[in-house]
Amino acid sequence: MYIIHNGKIITEETILEGYAVVVEGEIIQSIIPQETVSTYTNAQLIDARGGYISPGFIDIHSDYIETIASPRPTSMMDFNISLREAEKILISHGITTMFHSLSFYREDVFTHKPMRNPNNIQRMVDAIDATHKELHLIRHRMHARFEIDNVDEIDTLVKNMEDGKVHLLSFMDHTPGQGQYRNLEVYRETLKGYRDISDDDVNVLIAERQSTEFLTSEKIKEVADIAISKGIAIASHDDDKIQKLELVKSFGTTISEFPITLEVAKKAKEIGLHTIVGAPNVLLGGSHSGNLSAAEAVANDCVDILCSDYYPAALLHAIFDLHEKHGNDLHKMFMMVSLNPAKAVKMDDELGSIKPGKKADILVIERMEDGYPMLTTTMVNGALITTTHYRIK
Repeated sequence: MYIIHNGKIITEETILEGYAVVVEGEIIQSIIPQETVSTYTNAQLIDARGGYISPGFIDIHSDYIETIASPRPTSMMDFNISLREAEKILISHGITTMFHSLSFYREDVFTHKPMRNPNNIQRMVDAIDATHKELHLIRHRMHARFEIDNVDEIDTLVKNMEDGKVHLLSFMDHTPGQGQYRNLEVYRETLKGYRDISDDDVNVLIAERQSTEFLTSEKIKEVADIAISKGIAIASHDDDKIQKLELVKSFGTTISEFPITLEVAKKAKEIGLHTIVGAPNVLLGGSHSGNLSAAEAVANDCVDILCSDYYPAALLHAIFDLHEKHGNDLHKMFMMVSLNPAKAVKMDDELGSIKPGKKADILVIERMEDGYPMLTTTMVNGALITTTHYRIK
């Protein structure tokens, strides 16, 4: 039995002071008054030293594993090693459940990423699935990001869903002229940043991308129905029009990832979709592709979830940045990386909050004198994973 005490507990409702968390086995047993801690004579005490006692972070959108598995375009590491090395990094940032976002592209025109080869995607899907039967530091889950022009791989996607290997599905459309790249000049500059390519070649590529074959709305609905029957949450990616929100909701979509404008983000929230923005966007002060500012969206109360997207360290820092630099309620910011994503992916019966009966995924977050947040304790399923001690020179 562990008792985590002398800290500020992030509960579902508030930030609670003067109490402690009792963990027995894998489960949070109770929340008790601080003055009763001494009566638990057989418990191992963990002193939060005035820091925050938080639920573990749940990251439902991150392609970080691509960088770990393939650090160079010509280098492909062992996938089991990649997952095990990635989780050491992820737990150090407070991420106790990671939805690895694997991209099912027909063609990635920006970069040569060997991880996006269909064979390698399937190998990683299988490797993630294997973690459920092995000892690991965190929970690994699979988020299938499916580009709607990838008509040749739709059967592969469905097979993985039927085999229980997909835990979140998002439909993407990176066609130039809409979505993330509605501004063609942004698309041109982004493409030139990745490739040595002439203006004429860019024009040819844009024309090809705009005329490619796409999944029909009927086929998307058919695949979405399969996902729903398996209990898999469905997301739409880079929503740029209110009409698109209405269409994707008709498919059973419950999540809007990275809405492009404030108007669309507000509408997504209004019609009951869980809205996601990237934590790196917060740290950078805006979108790297010129779209909606995450901080602006949070300020307008049209964001439910923060994800790390491509930079796992961003989650922890974004919580405090949004509170201290932008004046947002700190409790709400913690919910954006814990309970809210758990609800979006239907895990909130067991995860996402410090509540008796739930799995004991718990973090202790202290602050340095300069305000830097430091994770000093991480716990997953009631097991003490790491304790960190910052030394003084």
